[in-house]
Formats: sequence, structure tokens, C-alpha cells
Amino acid sequence: MPNNPIVVKPTRLDGVKLLVRAAHPDTRGFFRRLYSESEYVEVGITDRFCEDNMSTSRRGVLRGLHYDFRLAKFVQVVEGEIFDVVVDLRRSAPTFGQWEAFRISSRGCEQIYVPRGFAHGFYVLSEFAVVTYKQTEPYDAQREGQVRWDDPDVGVAWPLDGEPILSVKDRAAPALASVP
Repeated sequence: MPNNPIVVKPTRLDGVKLLVRAAHPDTRGFFRRLYSESEYVEVGITDRFCEDNMSTSRRGVLRGLHYDFRLAKFVQVVEGEIFDVVVDLRRSAPTFGQWEAFRISSRGCEQIYVPRGFAHGFYVLSEFAVVTYKQTEPYDAQREGQVRWDDPDVGVAWPLDGEPILSVKDRAAPALASVP
């Protein structure tokens, strides 16, 4: 297996990590390591992940902004490109209500670590996207919260191409002010 170092790029929001891994192409295609616990511990990600999830979406789909204060997530794109957004929901943080976004893609090999206390969502930029995410606790619909994707108090500058395609739940999400 080729050496596959992790490059950690700076972010504005404390605890959020943008990671980049190399893909190793050859005549058959390419190899890319998606996760190795020991390597991520070396860059400060010590969470134990217990659940892997995957979503498939077409261009224009916007998923989020979702949160569950019990869990951290590790997000990556295995096909396509997304505009990935995290919003700080830690009321005691100086960056409460602030957001940061990253364009991540299967070709760029970027990964996002979303710590506890943040909402997460994404908008699909490519024709189709497959997004995987690890999480530190099992999904529990009773504990999941939402923040409205277009809340003016958050002010995410989504790179929309027309009206986004939203779930009923995301369309009805409450404002940031409702976050406990």
C-alpha cells in the first residue's frame, strides 16, 4: 500500500478540520485510503466512529443543516462534488452562529471532520454525488435537530443554481434562534 499522508488545512472554526489525502493512480484506476484510525489519531481525531452512512443525491439537492449534539462526523465525497457547510452551534463559543464552507470532491480527496456542537449540510454541485460519513453515535431521529438552510441570522452564501431540492423536513427547519 502506498504511503498516504494526511494534510490538515486550516479552518476558521475551532475543531473543524479540512483534511486532504492523495489518490494513487495507475493504469487500472486509482487507490485512495478513506480512513485509518491510527493515522487520524496522529492528526488529532481521536473519536471512535460507530456508524457509517451514505447518501446519493443529484445536482441541486441541498441536505441540511442537521445536528445532534451527541455526535461528531467525518464526511467525504466518493463520487462527485459538493459545497459542504458547517455551522457553529456552541452557544459559549465566540463563533456561535458562524459558518464555514468547503468545496469537496472525489477528485480532490478532501475530507471534513465535524466535531460535536456543529450543524452540517451540503449542496450538490455535480450531476450526481455520493457522500459518506462516519459518526460517533448511532442515528436517532429524536435527537436530530435542524437549522433552516437559508436563515438570515446564519447567512450561508450557498452557490445555488435555481431553487434547491429540499426534503420536507429541511423545508420546515426552524431558525438558529431555536437551537437549545
